[in-house]
Amino acid sequence: MAHIVVLGAGVGGMSAAYEARDLMGKNHTVTLLSNLPYFQFTPSNPWVGVGWRVKKDITIELAPLMAKHGIKFNSVGAKQLKPEENAIELNDGSTVNYDYLIISTGPELAFDEIPGLGPDHHTQSVCTVEHATHANQKWEEFCKDPGPIIVGAVQGASCYGPAYEYAMIMETDLRKRKLRDQVPMTFVTSEPYIGHLGLGGVGDTKGMLESEMRDRHIRWIVNAKVDRVDAGMMHVTEHNEDGSEKQKHEIPFKYSMMLPAFRGVPATRGHEGLTNPRGFIIVDKYQRNSKYPNIFGVGVCIAIAPLEKTPVAVGVPKTGYMIESMVTAAVENIHDLMHGKEPHVIPTWSALCLADFGDKGAAFVAQPQIPPRNINWSAEGMWVHYAKIAFEKYFIRKMRKGNTEPFYEKYVLGMMNIKKLKAPAE
Repeated sequence: MAHIVVLGAGVGGMSAAYEARDLMGKNHTVTLLSNLPYFQFTPSNPWVGVGWRVKKDITIELAPLMAKHGIKFNSVGAKQLKPEENAIELNDGSTVNYDYLIISTGPELAFDEIPGLGPDHHTQSVCTVEHATHANQKWEEFCKDPGPIIVGAVQGASCYGPAYEYAMIMETDLRKRKLRDQVPMTFVTSEPYIGHLGLGGVGDTKGMLESEMRDRHIRWIVNAKVDRVDAGMMHVTEHNEDGSEKQKHEIPFKYSMMLPAFRGVPATRGHEGLTNPRGFIIVDKYQRNSKYPNIFGVGVCIAIAPLEKTPVAVGVPKTGYMIESMVTAAVENIHDLMHGKEPHVIPTWSALCLADFGDKGAAFVAQPQIPPRNINWSAEGMWVHYAKIAFEKYFIRKMRKGNTEPFYEKYVLGMMNIKKLKAPAE
């Protein structure tokens, strides 16, 4: 009997636990480890930031759910992976041994790399539901005494969609509150151009997002490196295309949300051959680590080289569609190993993004995620706003039911044929 351990209970970890339970059968044990007692649907965090959702709307308590589906669960949190011993030391001093390990921890948020960055200092975050809840508290205070806003993503960030979403959602919320005329907004990003997204753009995301920001009177600074953040003042260096310094900016603000750079979590860092210098898990085309062939990595925690050289460091995002294909490959390849076969499943690594703007939105599909692509599609409209609401409801329901049917592929094919989508019934 084999023991398959999944480390991390986000979108990738939950899906991996369910798929492993479904494929491996009851003769084998599946254990899900997390540092939280609940699952959170991260794509909804920008809504939490303005109070359109609250924590209980987008979280699921895991202990009873995992017990229902025959999956062992522990939320103590991992202290240190010991790959040479096929073991994980937990924060309470106990140890979990494994035969096969799927690492799906997500990232550590590197706020400390920029002085003054992060919820403990002068900027907000929507990376976790806890951060988004705190951002909402600050948002309500801000709306009582509004002023300039800065929103965006710092150098080395590899997740840009939520920055665009939160900028547009804040702008929509301000209009609803009749406060928009009192709030200058600036979008600051390390991307070489608006709509790059760490992907070299998808379809016409450059023109689409630039047009949207012009319509909403949001100015922007690209090729931007945030030097430090003081109370009420962000210090930014803008760069030329050759990487040389173009201009220094001192931008005042009363509210700011800046996405940080990511790095691997402390529990898995520091193992030569397992992680790169940033602590991300090194995997081959089968999602397997070469040095430790019983360890697989999926999701945001894996190492992917930047798409291209840019004036300021820009990382590659790992979207849900991409993660779903990684999970399926990892689980099926573990199944191969358990039966004395070589891994054979290679993930598709495609991207789907529904970026909600509060009143409409933008969608794009990249197959594969890294160009050149077979599909390079983008669109916008009110239907995207409703599509994301439907997406949220469906995905949370899928997690509760333990449904292992591939979701993103079906959703993509349906979405690309949509001409008009009516609002779902409440």
